[in-house]
Amino acid sequence: MKKILTLFAVIGLIAFSSCEGPEGPPGPPGESVAADVIDVNNVSFDANGNGGVRPFGFTLFPGDVVLAYRADGVSAGRTVWVQIPESHYYDDGTLFFTYKFNFTLVDYELYLQGFELNTVPADLRTGQKFRIVVVPGNDPVNTNKSVNKSDYSDYYAVIKKYNIDDSNVKQVN
Repeated sequence: MKKILTLFAVIGLIAFSSCEGPEGPPGPPGESVAADVIDVNNVSFDANGNGGVRPFGFTLFPGDVVLAYRADGVSAGRTVWVQIPESHYYDDGTLFFTYKFNFTLVDYELYLQGFELNTVPADLRTGQKFRIVVVPGNDPVNTNKSVNKSDYSDYYAVIKKYNIDDSNVKQVN
């Protein structure tokens, strides 16, 4: 009986150790996956909160992650980037307005959402600078559905994590 079990074990080991799945599709020739970074300068929002729709200049893939940040000053010689959405409140704690964005696979929109947007101070409504970061992702149709729990609120941690060179950022007005 031991010999039969040993024989089945050896046959099973050989059969299962040689299994191999199909090869995945090839990537684009000569291209490496890299994040795109876009500076959007001099954004001014109208009385209705519209800041404009702008094209990416390239097409996103379904699994890509799009992040937006607003320049909120300078500290220790570095720009302070605040992740969008970014809410501002009245002194009593009620919501005044929020910087927001949305995107499609070919363009993105920056806008304000809130109450009495025509009363947003000029220094918060005109001449704003935003940074859009597109982090390449996996095609959600061909990957598992696990939730990505990355923290994208710190711009400098994001560019370090994804090895993004932000010294040559695409400029858009």
